[in-house]
Amino acid sequence: MKPTITPDILYIGQDDADLRLFESQYDVPEGMCYNSYLIQDEKIAIMDTSDRRTMSQWMSDLKDALAGRQPDYLIVHHVEPDHASGIAEVANAFPGIQIICSAKAKTMIPLFFPEGDLSDRITTVKEGDTLSLGKHELKFIMAPMVHWPEVMVTYDATDKVLFSADGFGKFGVIDADPDDWACEARRYYFNICGKYGAPVSTLLKKAAALEIEQILPLHGPVLKGEMLSEALRLYGIWSQYGVESEGVFIAHASIHGNTAEAAAKLKEILLAKGCKKVAICDLCREDQAEAIEDAFKYGKMVLAASSYDAGLFPPMYDFIHHLQLKTWQKREVALIENGSWAPSAGRVMTQMMQEMKDITIKGDLVTLRGKMKPADIPALEALADAILA
Repeated sequence: MKPTITPDILYIGQDDADLRLFESQYDVPEGMCYNSYLIQDEKIAIMDTSDRRTMSQWMSDLKDALAGRQPDYLIVHHVEPDHASGIAEVANAFPGIQIICSAKAKTMIPLFFPEGDLSDRITTVKEGDTLSLGKHELKFIMAPMVHWPEVMVTYDATDKVLFSADGFGKFGVIDADPDDWACEARRYYFNICGKYGAPVSTLLKKAAALEIEQILPLHGPVLKGEMLSEALRLYGIWSQYGVESEGVFIAHASIHGNTAEAAAKLKEILLAKGCKKVAICDLCREDQAEAIEDAFKYGKMVLAASSYDAGLFPPMYDFIHHLQLKTWQKREVALIENGSWAPSAGRVMTQMMQEMKDITIKGDLVTLRGKMKPADIPALEALADAILA
């Protein structure tokens, strides 16, 4: 079901229910939506287009919504192809339309549309510039690196609406349960925008000066009411790399199951010692994007991994590398390694942790030799005490 926004703002976005990998890497079992909007006034503005997979239906829906009128502006908040694949098609279909975007976006549009010169159709805007459509006045706000350098957002002062580009987005189709916004929005944020906490924080400060009743992102549901308030609260935490929930996250990478068994035992010990929440993930079998999400959600993490080729078992190496890419920081970590004849995982994990910002290693490295034995339990008990201290 397509969302109702305001009498003048129509939703013309598209669901891509058959998509299974967003950006060719993120699992989206429900698919994905590409949001686009139409502001109808004395002049008409199209707010972004869609992904090439859905462009045919998007163009049909656009023409139906226009009902014979000619659009005046195409506002491009973000040039990434899942939102901007229709730029050239719109320009060809409506010869009088002007493309409104940031100066950086103007330099990037030819990278995706080399077949024609659109430069004479483009008007660039900067921070604080406005555009009157009639009763609607749009204010443009630059949001570089949320999450590309050309990104901007638009505030409609008449309807008190913020078109937020990729900010406040969520995995899934538009009609997915909006009451469960936080889970997939969190996974989306830390995997798409997580590296860029400082730019997101800057955008939040700009947004705080505006009277906003609805946020219209390029992915996910329209945010209003309690959901809007909660989204702003969570973004405030996420952008500062703060701890959202008290608890411990255990991520393990086990070749034959022995390291996984030790991770499960540690979870049991932590719960027995009063830890209220222990989340656990098998990095060899579960969605890495969800593991990234939990690593940011909780303030404490345990990494348990097998040694491999005198180094670190690749699923754990890949996970930590992704944390480095997303500037994971301000966390406490405990380490468990397993190595039958020459344990090496701990050395690599320690080195990778030391390369990140404000990471504190808690307790002593626990070294297992093959299968966990009764003699290993005291070291796991001590590690649990260090984690909870």
